[in-house]
Amino acid sequence: MKLSADLSAFCGRLGYKFSKPEYLVRAVTHSSMVSPHRDDNQRLEFLGDRVLGLVMADALLRADPNAAEGLLAPRFNALVRRETCADVARQIDLGAVLKLGRSEMKSGGRRKEALLADAMEAVIAAIYLDGGFAAAQNAVLRLWGDRIHNVADDARDAKTALQEWAQARGEVPPQYTEIGRTGPDHQPIFTIEVQLASGPVEQASAGSKRQAEQAAATALLKKVSQ
Repeated sequence: MKLSADLSAFCGRLGYKFSKPEYLVRAVTHSSMVSPHRDDNQRLEFLGDRVLGLVMADALLRADPNAAEGLLAPRFNALVRRETCADVARQIDLGAVLKLGRSEMKSGGRRKEALLADAMEAVIAAIYLDGGFAAAQNAVLRLWGDRIHNVADDARDAKTALQEWAQARGEVPPQYTEIGRTGPDHQPIFTIEVQLASGPVEQASAGSKRQAEQAAATALLKKVSQ
């Protein structure tokens, strides 16, 4: 099987050459493109998630041999979560080579965070099946790069940190409210407001509710920590 020009260029960005290109083709095929003669990437995504997890767990243990589980767990979560996988996918322009059905194409599927993250995990699985664990490990460590060594000692997400801040002071959990939504349906911008029972409030906007909530929580944490 010979890869198309765009997939061959993608392999250059990925830094891996496939012995069996069909693995890559399956990895970039979204379920919206499924046909009797074409498999989608969902099973590969399932496998890639586990391969990524093992690579990251091993890398974190090696990077800090003395770190307790309480520190390793949030670091691990920060490195394997959807946002990080999607960020790596954008880094190598994975969205440009995804095989999408017409509906996903029209709805901006190449830019969707969840779709990019899933496809990134599928590509990791494709490398694992094609070249073994060492090949997948090398690819992941190269693509994640400094993220592994620069991950914060306390990599809890901002929402968790804000909730813990409130609980430590005897307050109820922060309240998040969607106060606005703009932009087209395929690329909406959400505005979220977060408020503490004691009064402080902040708001933020982003391309997903989760990102907007995290951004609002980050802003409020900065305010109450001053």
